[in-house]
Amino acid sequence: MSESGHSQPGMYGQGRRRRRRRGDRDIGPPGQNLSGPSRDREYQPRERRDGSEEPPGPLIQKTPIILAKPPGERAKASQNPPISGAPVLEKPIMLMKARDDGVKTGASTETGVQSTGPPSKMEREGQRPTQPVYQIQNRGMGASAASSAVDPMVGQSKLLPPEKMKHSIKLVDDQMNWCDSAMEFLRDQTDMLVVGIIGLQGTGKSTIMSLLSANTPEEDQRSYVFRPQTQEMKERGGNQSTGIDFFITQERVIFLDTQPMLSPSILDHLINNDRKLPPEYNLPHTYIEMQSLQIAAFLFTVCHVVIVIQDWFTDLNIYRFLQTAEMLKPSTPSASHDSTGSSGSDDGAEYYPHIVFLQNKATRDDFCPRNVKKMHMVVDKLMAHSHLKYKGTLSMLDCNIFPGLGHNYLTMEVNMFLLPVQENDGEDNLTKAGLGTYPLFSLLPEYRGHPTFSTMVSKLRSQILAMPRCQLSHTILTEKNWFHYAARIWDGVKKSSALSEYSRLLC
Repeated sequence: MSESGHSQPGMYGQGRRRRRRRGDRDIGPPGQNLSGPSRDREYQPRERRDGSEEPPGPLIQKTPIILAKPPGERAKASQNPPISGAPVLEKPIMLMKARDDGVKTGASTETGVQSTGPPSKMEREGQRPTQPVYQIQNRGMGASAASSAVDPMVGQSKLLPPEKMKHSIKLVDDQMNWCDSAMEFLRDQTDMLVVGIIGLQGTGKSTIMSLLSANTPEEDQRSYVFRPQTQEMKERGGNQSTGIDFFITQERVIFLDTQPMLSPSILDHLINNDRKLPPEYNLPHTYIEMQSLQIAAFLFTVCHVVIVIQDWFTDLNIYRFLQTAEMLKPSTPSASHDSTGSSGSDDGAEYYPHIVFLQNKATRDDFCPRNVKKMHMVVDKLMAHSHLKYKGTLSMLDCNIFPGLGHNYLTMEVNMFLLPVQENDGEDNLTKAGLGTYPLFSLLPEYRGHPTFSTMVSKLRSQILAMPRCQLSHTILTEKNWFHYAARIWDGVKKSSALSEYSRLLC
């Protein structure tokens, strides 16, 4: 037996083995189980399945190592870029995209998602799909917000109040040509009211329209939005307004002031200046009458309310003129079926505006309840066969102008309103208090029989703005659509075959 404890061959004979003692321990060849008993045979390495040979040297069994880090070290490791290029499973990230940073925010966030993430066991298990990144955009911006940044000034401009007009502009010039300058003051919204006015020369059309739109009776008339007749113009017997003037308020109410109907000053100017007439008109007075009819027919088509103003009661030629303009009015089918004529029948096929008869410069006797009742009866008889809406939408009895009168007092009430003569009450009282026997009673105001002019204008304005806004055409019109619709109607009125035939019959 050798010093190492192994038996030598040939010592005990062939095929015989030495009995092992309890205290003896054999050290086997490398790779043999050290805890169990060893055998006297050589170690033969096994062949690998893939056909490759094991590397020379002792085979060491590896102890499994679990790679796990504390939560504190994970946060530090997440700041470093990942080792491998495999996608990392992350939680969903919600991106609130602002208007001004558009693509920049989304691009920077997406790059941040790809560059962050700690190395984990998922990298060794194989590639897995990443979590989607959701982008919440503002409603109404659509794909344009994702493709390009939105200018913040564009959004702010939509919230700004509309531009305020300081004076009226031309819608139709003195040559009866359409003007496009009013387009810049219009918006894409449908809540609007269109008010027009017609009347004879010197009845106060421009003054009344200025007071209804933007001015007060206390202001200087030279600052009115519709320029009234000057004193020099009154002495010359001329007219101030020509064509059709346009003005729109901040409340989106469009006012249309017109030149005087059947004006003798326009006729005199046409004759004395040797202006050439259009080829379809032979006589100057025929041309002036057709101009007036064209303007009236145009207003009957594009306005919700048309004010017919007079400064005395009454001129029968005005009612003949209104019925002629109604007859020559272009055909405009209306989608609203609540348009009723004077007799209350439902026609529904044509659009007709609301007519308001305004008696300007009314005297104290005109405000007498008995005379008011007679005026309503006369207008109702004269307009009995008209389809214009001249009754049922305006009432002086609702304004508390006649206290003590019931609503049943006017059985034939029409859309009529009375305005007194505009006067300066302060100068009146000072004049009366100059010299007199009874200075105390001279300071008292004279009995007028009606409220002040400012009060009456305020009541008229509230009545006009509260009138129904019927649909002008078969579709709902915005302010800009109304402008294009009015331009088309004006062109159709000038080329109307009915008006041409009527002018030929006047000759």
